[in-house]
Amino acid sequence: MPLCMRAKCARSVQQLLDRDDRGVGAHQRDHGWARFVSVQNEYSLLRRGPEKQGVLDACAKHDVAFIPYFPLASGVLSGKYERGAAPPKGTRLAGMPADRREQALSDAVMDRVEALEGWAQARGHTLPRARVAWLLARPVVASVIAGATKPEQVTANAAATTWQLTPEDLAEIDSVIAAAKRQ
Repeated sequence: MPLCMRAKCARSVQQLLDRDDRGVGAHQRDHGWARFVSVQNEYSLLRRGPEKQGVLDACAKHDVAFIPYFPLASGVLSGKYERGAAPPKGTRLAGMPADRREQALSDAVMDRVEALEGWAQARGHTLPRARVAWLLARPVVASVIAGATKPEQVTANAAATTWQLTPEDLAEIDSVIAAAKRQ
């Protein structure tokens, strides 16, 4: 879905959730409608639209679970892509059109990825583990849709749930990303 449509959809959900002070659940009960229990949006360390668009805040306000998809940002946060190198065969990005692949692996994106990878490694972890821990540190996140094609990926995803990030860690991650954007 194009970014403008996603933003419009997010605004529509926000307007529905904010319709009255009793909350969306009361409004839905008034009409005999089923209650919203979750929303599912693209969200990752690199794609943080739900924060900027108020979706996470609305979920917290109305007790609605948030389920992020594409937590690897199309594989960019998997650790398998290197700056300046062609994507490995069989990967999601290898099959993308050249312009989308170049955008996904641009120097600006790779600056952030490398900075995040360094932050995670300095703490004895991997970038894929950091991205799961980061998502699970969000109170409204109910689950992470973390696609895995190999048993070791499932094991790594499960192990990532044991890393509890602190508010200080989250602030550091934001600082690392901001610093990498300024390069």
